[in-house]
Amino acid sequence: MRPAFNFEPKRRVTMLTRENWTKGTGTHSVVKALFWFTDGSKMKEGTVAGVYGHSVGRRLSFYLGRCATVFQADIYDIWHVLMKFNLRIDQRNT
Repeated sequence: MRPAFNFEPKRRVTMLTRENWTKGTGTHSVVKALFWFTDGSKMKEGTVAGVYGHSVGRRLSFYLGRCATVFQADIYDIWHVLMKFNLRIDQRNT
């Protein structure tokens, strides 16, 4: 028997334009999703990564030191949210 591989993604990302976001015409109301907002900031004191989960009402922030860039802070935010979300899915399926 030959192995079969399924490369279809388990999740989908929908990117909305500013116009669709403000008018609410970009996604159907039946779509169930988690909305997360990320922000990376660099100041004289160091770099901070922040995450806000609108759907779950959760706020997190992380101090990343003086050498991290804003890009690294944003990537860390995205990674952190994905890791937490994957853990929830794995726990629900077991």
